[in-house]
Amino acid sequence: MKAVILAGGRGTRISEESQSRPKPMVEIGGRPILWHIMKIYGAAGITDFVILLGYKGYMIKEFFANYFLHTSDMSIDLSTGTISTLQSNTEPWSVTLLDTGQETMTGGRLLRAKEHIGDETFSFTYGDGVTDLDIGEVVDFHRKSGSVATVTAVQPPGRYGTLDVADGGHALFAEKPQGSSGWVNGGFFVAEPSILDYIDGDDTVFEQTPMNRLSMDRELTAYQHQGFWHSMDTLWDKITLNDLWNDGKAPWKIWSDTAETAELGR
Repeated sequence: MKAVILAGGRGTRISEESQSRPKPMVEIGGRPILWHIMKIYGAAGITDFVILLGYKGYMIKEFFANYFLHTSDMSIDLSTGTISTLQSNTEPWSVTLLDTGQETMTGGRLLRAKEHIGDETFSFTYGDGVTDLDIGEVVDFHRKSGSVATVTAVQPPGRYGTLDVADGGHALFAEKPQGSSGWVNGGFFVAEPSILDYIDGDDTVFEQTPMNRLSMDRELTAYQHQGFWHSMDTLWDKITLNDLWNDGKAPWKIWSDTAETAELGR
């Protein structure tokens, strides 16, 4: 199965970072959040990726062009220019990088990847969210549903504490309760290629008309994930995710450390 990742947006709500790099390249623990997302898929045995580029997409190309070098021990004979790989910690990924336009909307980006998606069931998600989701379970759920698309529904923690005000003005306070915002689109879709028939062109926002039409046709099912999910929309989100990673408490780290011994960017 292929995993398609939408990585072309500007990330305007985290402009402190996205002015200099695309949002999927903002780092958690010294590695782009895009890398973390791919590791989540890798934990489910999905290693064939199609990454849809837009804003500053060349930076994502450069990251993967140099990835093997940064994750390998090498011997270089300067007299001949011969490079020998002594040991590589590179993941067994196949990565296709597609320029899908600076201003193309989410649905349009998917449609532009049609020939690379092919005629088999595929997964897709956004380049800014991490989770402890078992993607294999979502795939099984989707196949049993028989629908065109399955979306992972999540309950993010509330960003603000809540107040219950009783008679007389007595206040009861709850600090950022989990799920206080209800079920939302958490990405991590599984879909059939026929989902592309619901997309008109570059200007189509997938989360609007296509999802509404899928719902009306009873072709959209929801897998309810009650575990960890967190998007990186703001600088506060980046700090929160980095704190979790640096403290060794990152719930989305569901893979082993066998391919992490090399330090990226050396």
